[in-house]
Amino acid sequence: MTSPIYYTIVASDLAGHLFDVTLTVAAPNPAGQVVSLPAWIPGSYMLREFARNIVQMRATSGGKKVALVKRDKHTWQAAPCSGPLVIRYEVYAWDLSVRTAHLDQTHGFFNGTSVFLTVEGQTDVPHVVEIGKPDDPACKHWRVATALPELKAKRYGFGSYIAADYDELIDHPVEMGSFTLATFLAHGVPHDIVISGKVPNLDMARLQTDLTKICEAQIALFEPESKRAPMSRYLFMTLAVGDGYGGLEHRASTALICHRADLPVLGQTDISDGYRSFLGLCSHEYFHTWNVKRIKPAAFAPYALATENYTSLLWLFEGFTSYYDDLMLVRSGVIDQVAYFKLLDKTINSVLRGSGRSKQTVAESSFDAWIKYYRQDENAPNAIVSYYTKGSLVALTLDLTIRAGTGGKKSLDDVMRALWQRYGRDFFAVRRGVTEDDVEALFDEVSGLKLKRLFDRAVRGTGDLPLAEILAPFGVEFAAAKAPATVALGVRTTRDGNDCKLASVYEKGVAHRAGLSAGDLLVALDGLRVTATNLTDLLKRYRAGDKVEVHAFRRDELMTFSAKLALDDAPQNSLVMQAKPAAAVKLRRHWLG
Repeated sequence: MTSPIYYTIVASDLAGHLFDVTLTVAAPNPAGQVVSLPAWIPGSYMLREFARNIVQMRATSGGKKVALVKRDKHTWQAAPCSGPLVIRYEVYAWDLSVRTAHLDQTHGFFNGTSVFLTVEGQTDVPHVVEIGKPDDPACKHWRVATALPELKAKRYGFGSYIAADYDELIDHPVEMGSFTLATFLAHGVPHDIVISGKVPNLDMARLQTDLTKICEAQIALFEPESKRAPMSRYLFMTLAVGDGYGGLEHRASTALICHRADLPVLGQTDISDGYRSFLGLCSHEYFHTWNVKRIKPAAFAPYALATENYTSLLWLFEGFTSYYDDLMLVRSGVIDQVAYFKLLDKTINSVLRGSGRSKQTVAESSFDAWIKYYRQDENAPNAIVSYYTKGSLVALTLDLTIRAGTGGKKSLDDVMRALWQRYGRDFFAVRRGVTEDDVEALFDEVSGLKLKRLFDRAVRGTGDLPLAEILAPFGVEFAAAKAPATVALGVRTTRDGNDCKLASVYEKGVAHRAGLSAGDLLVALDGLRVTATNLTDLLKRYRAGDKVEVHAFRRDELMTFSAKLALDDAPQNSLVMQAKPAAAVKLRRHWLG
């Protein structure tokens, strides 16, 4: 029997933000064992070079030192040894995000990609992890939250956990601390909610109720008859902070970070924008349980974690997930149709705001995620399109086109179920991914329609999607915005202390034509001081066509610009539901649930 790979990990220095990790390889390669740390984490498509957080590393065998030679930025080779090889190293954990690792006196969190070295040649054997309880008195009441299967540990306790292989090991993040815990059942499967961080008067019961509806709706989408979930247990791990937002999907859990004000408050009956946003985030990451964790692009089967994995299909895996996240809120009854269309309005106007949509297709955006989407600069709105937001509108376009073209007999739901049945349901046994050609052929097969021209336009083209045309059969009017009454500079600003900083300058807008650039600090408009909060009020004093003198600092140089103001051209389209005809209302009801 092949010996498992064995790790221990302990939060050794809370104030210094250090995890102490020990790796034991029972049968190292006789020629010299090679170990490495991933350069990126699945779901976040950018090389993050996690090895830079390893502070020190040493190896021994039989109590004797073993030489380690670093072969590249994240790979080491141990000198040949006959007995068990023990590698001990420290990991610096001070990134408060869902992607890496974080440790202090309040909690500890890590993804396996940040802390567990890969033992090359032995990634397919079982991997055992002993999570040790810290000695620090601040950790007296700490518990452990992870979807990793317990070996000898009790649920939510320190101790040993096991994974079938390295791929599974790094797909179960770990949260430790004094957290709030609740459990609900979704079609019989236990789902746990862990909330770390201080959240006064948290209405956990409401959160349980709403998440139950969302999760059951998604399970039923993929398995309408059996209502069978793809995991035996699921974990929502949430870190509540003063200001933050993000999520990362895993096969049986998700790591989330949110503004504590977004979580529901006891006694509050309405649904705030923040809470709706948080539920949308939960819905998004939960949908990934099927779409990307099991239905995968061929380029991710398997992952190559030392370098970029290129695919032009992120519009499907992220964009379609972005379409279904809000759609599942309305189908489950958590929000109503009016609220849903407001969210859809926001997405549409966001896509139409940037001129990058006319320069980059969603397929190109997917392929270039590594160097463009995940490394955006001040010119991003003018140069790229988001495969998340436009990808969600591609999903909308395909869904409504199929529904209208088949009289409501087929939909995008049927395509997703077909993807699930052929590529996702048995992925961990077969490990077969989907290709670009597979996707397009499957759409034609399932829908019975010929969709190549639509794929050319929506996926491989840069033109705007035919939203008015596709929404009309569903009794939804795509209403153009009324002429705005206010002027604008055509910029996106950010606060820099009490100064107003230009974060982006939109192409062909007022600021662009005047010569202003991203990074400029606005000082004054016609001699009146501009602050972080008063630009909008200052502009209300002007009309389209007025010329204003703008003073701004570029680096440490004061510059003067002359700007001819124009009406705000930010898209403000809205979707209006019609009560008739009955056939349209029926189609809409079937679409939204």
